[in-house]
Amino acid sequence: MAKNLVIVESPAKAKTIEKFLGKEYQVESSFGHIADIPAKEIGVDVANNFKPKYEVSADKKAVVKKLKDLAKKAEMVWLASDEDREGEAIAWHLAEELKLKQDNTKRIVFHEITKTAIQKAIENPRGIDYNLVNAQQARRVLDRLVGYELSPVLWKKVRAGLSAGRVQSVSVRLIVEREREIDNFKTESSFSISAEFVAANDKSFKARLPKNFKTQEEAQSFLEKNIGAQFKVSDLETKPAKKSPAAPFTTSTLQQEASRKLYYSVSQTMMLAQRLYENGLITYMRTDSVNLSQDAIKAAETEIVNYYGKEFSKPRNFSTKAKGAQEAHEAIRPTDMSRHTVNIDRDQARLYELIWKRTIASQMSEAQLERTNVTIVADKHNEHFMATGEVLLFEGFLKIYLEGHDDEEEEQEGLLPAMKVNEQLLNNSITATQRFSRPPARYTEAALVKKLEELGIGRPSTYAPTISTIIARNYVEKGTAEGTERNYQVLNLVNDKISTATQIEKVGADKGKLIPTDIGNIVTDFLVKNFATILDYNFTARVEESFDEIAEGNLDWTKMMNEFYSHFHPNVVDVEKNAERESGERILGTDPKTGKPVSVRLGKFGPMAQIGGAEDEEKQFASLNPTQNIGTISLDEALSLFLLPKTLGEYQGETVEVNNGRFGPYVRYAEMFVSLAKGEDPLDVTLERAIELIQQKQKADAPIAEYQGLPVQKGVGRFGPFIKWNNMFINVNKKYDFDHLSNDDIIELIEDKLQKEKDKVIHDFKEEGIRVEKARWGRSVILQGKVKIELSKDVDAAALTLDEIKELIEKKAPAKKTTAKKTASKTTKKTTTTKRTTKK
Repeated sequence: MAKNLVIVESPAKAKTIEKFLGKEYQVESSFGHIADIPAKEIGVDVANNFKPKYEVSADKKAVVKKLKDLAKKAEMVWLASDEDREGEAIAWHLAEELKLKQDNTKRIVFHEITKTAIQKAIENPRGIDYNLVNAQQARRVLDRLVGYELSPVLWKKVRAGLSAGRVQSVSVRLIVEREREIDNFKTESSFSISAEFVAANDKSFKARLPKNFKTQEEAQSFLEKNIGAQFKVSDLETKPAKKSPAAPFTTSTLQQEASRKLYYSVSQTMMLAQRLYENGLITYMRTDSVNLSQDAIKAAETEIVNYYGKEFSKPRNFSTKAKGAQEAHEAIRPTDMSRHTVNIDRDQARLYELIWKRTIASQMSEAQLERTNVTIVADKHNEHFMATGEVLLFEGFLKIYLEGHDDEEEEQEGLLPAMKVNEQLLNNSITATQRFSRPPARYTEAALVKKLEELGIGRPSTYAPTISTIIARNYVEKGTAEGTERNYQVLNLVNDKISTATQIEKVGADKGKLIPTDIGNIVTDFLVKNFATILDYNFTARVEESFDEIAEGNLDWTKMMNEFYSHFHPNVVDVEKNAERESGERILGTDPKTGKPVSVRLGKFGPMAQIGGAEDEEKQFASLNPTQNIGTISLDEALSLFLLPKTLGEYQGETVEVNNGRFGPYVRYAEMFVSLAKGEDPLDVTLERAIELIQQKQKADAPIAEYQGLPVQKGVGRFGPFIKWNNMFINVNKKYDFDHLSNDDIIELIEDKLQKEKDKVIHDFKEEGIRVEKARWGRSVILQGKVKIELSKDVDAAALTLDEIKELIEKKAPAKKTTAKKTASKTTKKTTTTKRTTKK
């Protein structure tokens, strides 16, 4: 047994650290938090100074037992969890649960996993920082109280199964308000004027008119004034300019830049950065500091001088503007500046290269430019054209890196030919192009992170989980629209003749953008109306500042909680008692057939349209399409929903109908459901078209072989080509020719799959109906009927006894059964006709 036990958070980190320490050190992982507030109860004793109740979850008991046994045998225990508040809380929980003694327990922190950093940390241990622990506790307790008290109010007043959260609800509000800005935006068109001129040296260049014209008539009139006109340079100004590099990465700027340049989602960026950190390649990836250590600055300087020359080096310190940022921490940077690239997983390698370039560029010289502004006048009118160009005199940091921007539609400035004042210019063309004003852009994940950071809401560790949460809870979804075509007019003056042409542009694409759902809109309206303080941006930012003060030891966390809860709880009680239900109902107009009102609202199973008022004995209902929205649907669009399901006729003795479903429009034939092509309107589908789709589906589903007397079918799904046998889906990899699978191929694929399924089984208690299997990503799963429990990576599933497995099932089963019941009722609801009659 090693004399020293080092406990870190992740097994990947443990492997890396183990390389740097000798045989006297054993490095083990806690696999994240070992204790937390229980999920199935509020877990906070409000009357007892908000004391949280912590418990070790069932899937962490084996880890705790192992660490406790190792700690008893070790001479010294080193708590080496991350250096942020969550890491400090993990260290505290380990000390409490393992019953560690102060005299042989030391807390160490490091912001990079390198031999030097680890050794330096061991030489400079400290105790647990209870200010950081309290800051984490305050966040955990406050967020638990907000979630546990607000969510039941939403269940009563909006719909069952909803949830609210301090940061998540404010994030949704930002997205909802942006969407309403877009909906209320009035697009206006104008005509911008550009021209191409030729200088005396026969080199052409482009210029613009600094003003736009409101109408096509005004633009036409201006072009007419230029017929036969003479042009000359009236002013020419050249001045030096500089561009400075951006600061090294913080968590949020890394997320933004990885989104712009690599198209990574926020959560993907953090996952990749975590791996780079655990492998000792970059410093800690959760930071709001742009500071670099002196060692890092010197290492960057050496690298720049060696590779690019002394003139490219300019060491500099950056200071962080964000409140609460900890300058003792560093920005995200490579641990070894001489490692330009890394030979690992491609996505990790691309992120590493981005971090390396940004860090090195931050220590390089400014780019030196020469910017030229040229003013061009005509002899037939008083308007003037402007041409701007720039010459790069010295690359500086631009040699390796230029920061991206969210809006990159500005034209790049290029070189201008040499010109003199009063020089005559030849005009090749003048073009008037119709342009439309644009509404504010929807948030991307990265843009939302930027906005939250600007408002002081959340901290580096919260951005990614917040976005994942609001998408998972269906308050927000990612757009998929490719955009629509729009005509615009172009007027051209060439050789003193004006021509007009209509061109097409695509607008309104929202792929990957964050769009609020109906439930997101309704919940936001309800919370803003009834819990204005919680949804207030400034209040949410002040709460974050309070957490920072607690972390610095300047504020008692229970005092902060008392002040918050004394206002929050009475508000909850009042709203629960007195607030009206919220359904987002909109009256759209009157049904011309029945004369009854037509409305849309949120129903038990989602957004719906209704013909008839509350007192009507007979009402009709229809579900909205996935692409429709309660806030924007028109009367005609709502009425068209009641035309479905539509019976098209019969085919081979079975009824054929077309309908709209949860996953879009489809044709139904007997037990077969055939999706329509993207953009195909179900109301336009004929019986002939439906039969064509049915026959295509039948052909695709026809058996291609038999195995053990059961048919084998093939198809292509979201994960690629597959064959289906005995309700088992078997992926077909590139080793096989999918279009020409032989009988031997099919037998090999099925038997390989059966063997893999057999190899997955760890325990099979047939008499109990319980099975434990190996699952994905190193985890295991317990199965019993509809109960499915995924175990943590650290759990040795093979060592679990039947009693321990039953205990896990007992804890999980009630919640799972409830969910299954809800899912079943929802499925039943979805498969019934969208048009139905309700009688008293």
